[in-house]
Amino acid sequence: MASLIVFPAIDLKGGQVVRLAEGDMDRATVYGDDPAAQATLFAEAGSQYLHVVDLDGAFAGRAVNGDAVASIVSTFPGHVQVGGGIRTMAAVEGWFGLGVARVIIGTAALTDPQLVRDAAAAFPGGIVVGVDARDGFVATQGWADVSEVSTFDMARRFEDAGVAALLFTDVGRDGLLKGCNVQATVDLARATDIPVIASGGVAGIGDIRMLAHFVKDGVEGVITGRALYDGRLDLATALAVAAAG
Repeated sequence: MASLIVFPAIDLKGGQVVRLAEGDMDRATVYGDDPAAQATLFAEAGSQYLHVVDLDGAFAGRAVNGDAVASIVSTFPGHVQVGGGIRTMAAVEGWFGLGVARVIIGTAALTDPQLVRDAAAAFPGGIVVGVDARDGFVATQGWADVSEVSTFDMARRFEDAGVAALLFTDVGRDGLLKGCNVQATVDLARATDIPVIASGGVAGIGDIRMLAHFVKDGVEGVITGRALYDGRLDLATALAVAAAG
């Protein structure tokens, strides 16, 4: 049986590696100014997967940190997925042109669902739908707005679209080390046929261990950022626990 995938996160703001608290650009902590070097460190710890977010792009609605992503892709030997402000087919094509393995569509999945369908058809296995939730409802525009669409309804819209996974983030926990919202993640995974990646609030190895039990329910992976940068979670240990199930 497949094991839980651990995605270390590199969030980009002005070309630097940062982490935000609750998606607030004014609450950014800078962890480094060499994204490619950070990607190399994650690879050396054993990671085969990487999650990259163009934070400036999420707010601008277009790619802003393309050069930094290109440097990461050229350096990291594994699978790189990227998100942030991807709202047109041209943007999707641009990221795949840089060599990323998966592209995450968030805000546009709510406002332009046909884009998701077209992109999933054009790039089989390459499209992830970002489901960012605040109190059970989908948040958009860099989490600045909250819609009236529930996370379950959002997921079900794309069950026949051929998307590779849903990236579920509990916005209220992101970057705060409160612990991942395991129950909400598992509930979503059980409610849809699409694999779900957990994101937001991972505090330590306990979150990895707990999520690993729910791979059979459709939880594909987990994204972790601040816990790694703050030293609360050791990546090699997390990978070993995830592999052991």
